[in-house]
Amino acid sequence: MTHSPSLLTSGDFNVSDANELYQVDRWSSGWFRVSGSGKMEVTPGQGLSAPLRDIIDELVEERGESLPLILRFPQVLAGRVQHLNEAFRAAIREYDYQGSYQGVFPIKVNQRRAVVETVAAAGYDYAHGLEAGSKAELALCLAQKMHPDALLSCNGFKDDGFIKLALWGRTLGKNVVITIEKFSELDRTLKQAKALGVRPAFGVRFKLHARGSGQWEESGGDQAKFGLNAYELLRVVERLREEDMLDTLVLLHTHIGSQITDIRRVKVAVREATQTYAGLIAAGAQLKYLNLGGGLAVDYDGSKTTFYASMNYTLAEYAADVVYTAQEVCRAREVPEPTIVTESGRAVTAHHAVLVMPVVDVTGPTRDREDAPEPAEDSHQVVTDLKEFLDNLTLRNYREMYNDAVDAKNTLHNLFDLGYVSLEDRARGEALFHAILKKVAKLVRGEKYVPDEFEDLQSILADQYICNFSLFQSLPDNWAIDALFPIVPVDRLNQRPTRQATLVDITCDSDGKIEKFIDLRDVKTTLPVHEPGDQPYYLGVFLAGAYQDVLGNAHNLFGKVSEAHVTVTGAGEYNIDLFVRGQKARRMIESMGYEEVMLRDSIEDQVDEALRAGHLTPVQEFELLEDYGEELLGYTYLEYEDGADVIEGAEERLRGNTVRVSEDIPPAPDDLATEAATAGADKTAQAGERDYLVR
Repeated sequence: MTHSPSLLTSGDFNVSDANELYQVDRWSSGWFRVSGSGKMEVTPGQGLSAPLRDIIDELVEERGESLPLILRFPQVLAGRVQHLNEAFRAAIREYDYQGSYQGVFPIKVNQRRAVVETVAAAGYDYAHGLEAGSKAELALCLAQKMHPDALLSCNGFKDDGFIKLALWGRTLGKNVVITIEKFSELDRTLKQAKALGVRPAFGVRFKLHARGSGQWEESGGDQAKFGLNAYELLRVVERLREEDMLDTLVLLHTHIGSQITDIRRVKVAVREATQTYAGLIAAGAQLKYLNLGGGLAVDYDGSKTTFYASMNYTLAEYAADVVYTAQEVCRAREVPEPTIVTESGRAVTAHHAVLVMPVVDVTGPTRDREDAPEPAEDSHQVVTDLKEFLDNLTLRNYREMYNDAVDAKNTLHNLFDLGYVSLEDRARGEALFHAILKKVAKLVRGEKYVPDEFEDLQSILADQYICNFSLFQSLPDNWAIDALFPIVPVDRLNQRPTRQATLVDITCDSDGKIEKFIDLRDVKTTLPVHEPGDQPYYLGVFLAGAYQDVLGNAHNLFGKVSEAHVTVTGAGEYNIDLFVRGQKARRMIESMGYEEVMLRDSIEDQVDEALRAGHLTPVQEFELLEDYGEELLGYTYLEYEDGADVIEGAEERLRGNTVRVSEDIPPAPDDLATEAATAGADKTAQAGERDYLVR
């Protein structure tokens, strides 16, 4: 898919063109926009806006923080919770639904403290609950301040410890519901409940025949990992009846997958789930909640289709269809209309986080080669042929010349492998071939129809923008499942992008690259970007708040990136409420089983040997140990500093220092400590190294 010629090649370029080029209005759901000055802005409420570039510049230039970083906007997160609940309230009023709605946030989507606490606070008045899928998540959820009626759903496989903790939660006054995922969990829970003297509240998960759509379609259906079949469902009812505890079965839970792109699949699943609810009521159960699970999608590409990165419905349509379908079945079956529960996580969290990554270098096949080279007098004929193709290429014959050039290039490589072409001629031939490609690309750019063989031309000629980040740590879904995220320059959007690029990270892994980008019709292979120039050039990855924080891995020991939590206070006004520095090298190394003391001791022993052998001077010894210690406590990502004379500084420090250098290096502070700043000051009092919190 090629970019619109009118946007990239002709006429004036303005912010409306940038908005169309990067599809901002289509995927942002109103939370971001392109400002009149060409900057990406966050817009968390009426009259509230803040340019991302201004926030970044304050952090980097004024506070001296390093990139990459994540910008978190709690107001956006709270707004997503509000919009979800209000959409269901509106649908309930419209259809005169006799039940209610309660949302549940599955914290597996993002367990970060700022996220969970913001969702809990924003959802308090809505009785919006939390879902835990492990003992650790349950321990975290139990500590949150929640509305007494808010559900605390315990999903996933459970052992005795998980069950006991959930039961204790009920004694704390929390509305904890233990979902039975397999039949054997029922008797285990009954046993623990009797031992503790706590009356449980049960949910039961049912495997729907219906399936979702998109990438997680296979996670539902008869072969789903979790849930009971119809026979087992009725066995639960009978078992609880035997114990005279049928009233403890309060919830039916179903789930057909994440990121459901097609609203028709949603309605089919809701109908089957509600029929199952009605059947359990007929069997004597006294259910209160119908939990329809997650699946509310995010329109990552803005296409409003059933494409895996999109959705063909709005939030309002989703709520209306869920409420109407459930009501229709309940009225037909003459059963009470239950409290509808959904476990939306992706749709709640995706919009609130933006990954900011600086472009640190640019490479590409034709990057530094403007003029095609002339063949030498003794150049091979294939090189001369390529020069003739270039000189004679026109709009009339470009297709023929292109195909001839491809054949010549293949011949060039074959002859080089056999030793008949020199390295110099290979370099000339490749340069001429790329010059031909550039000329063909320029000719076809204005054509209404582009032949199939030229579809990959743009990606072949694209620059590679090297970005200071790790794909595996910050955007693992892009690497693992080809997830698409909107990527936009944070400023200069009133200027026409003149380059096409793919993005590569700084890991030593060939998979560390982004070569697929959002598009209305398909998937683009390149991203329109500006020439970086003298000023820092930043790209923002949007809709990155769901799953990426928790799925990121430590490939190459790149750790979690820094975070800035930002509240917008007016038009162009904001506060940086919290800054959490990213993981340090020492912490990443220790996570692999090493100890800092062992590392330092080993380096000091090697330094002593180098001194005795005359390979190091005392000044160099000091500098080496100091640099090693600083890097252990440094950010794992690239950091660029203006060059001060390090040797000279080391000599000055050494003159007044009679203590052995290694002993002068302070011990590593405790990982649990933090450092806090005084009001308005950037200077912090050191209390630890792990996650520095700067308020």
